Amino acid sequence: MSEQANPKPGLAEEVIPECPHCGKPQPLCICDSVTPIKSKISLLILQHPQEQDRALGTARLTAMHFKDAVLKIGLSWPSLSKALGRKVDDPSRWAVLYLGSAKVADLDTDAEIIAINRKGEVELHQRAILSDIEGIVLLDGTWSQAKALWWRNAWMLKCQRVILGPKRPSRYGKLRKEPRGDGLSTIEAAGLLLAGLEKRPDIAETLNASFEHMLARYREVQAEMPELAPKPKKQDFRRRKRAPPRNK
Repeated sequence: MSEQANPKPGLAEEVIPECPHCGKPQPLCICDSVTPIKSKISLLILQHPQEQDRALGTARLTAMHFKDAVLKIGLSWPSLSKALGRKVDDPSRWAVLYLGSAKVADLDTDAEIIAINRKGEVELHQRAILSDIEGIVLLDGTWSQAKALWWRNAWMLKCQRVILGPKRPSRYGKLRKEPRGDGLSTIEAAGLLLAGLEKRPDIAETLNASFEHMLARYREVQAEMPELAPKPKKQDFRRRKRAPPRNK
């Protein structure tokens, strides 16, 4: 649904058109600046259907950079293959970005990408595990929405879990508060993962530049059209000990 501007007295409510490609309100569209990226590792983004922050969300923008990236909106799928739309022979070669209670800052490592087991412990043979990953799964939504996606899709337990230890906080800054210091937007997480796994810093550079362009456009337009600002989201006070990552 399109966001609506504040109606003027005596006039029908004005509907702000949205871009059919990125889904953002037309004034915030940056589709013409999206640079295609070739990646060996596949990308699957699962978005909770109630994630409706079109102004600051990055799921669609992330997927637009990759020809074969898949963005699915829903709550559950019977398998990785069904979610992806093609057969996957070995789900263990796919990684799910997972935070839970495990933090890279609590581990004896300065790596930005760490493979962990179900107990939140560092997997042995990190290099072999990470080099064998053929696809990554990102969960897009608020913390509680991402948690719902995790628990509704048992097939994720067959995938490798990875956590991130970014060297800098999210570029969202004060525009969107993260529940943890290591929380990133979907586009930043994709950049960090793909660049690290493929040893290609240019992937992160391209995605981060696209994100910064999106944020700059938002700040510019917001000054003239404050109605495009996303509505404040309710705080999630539930326990987060076993929650998956919060991505956008």
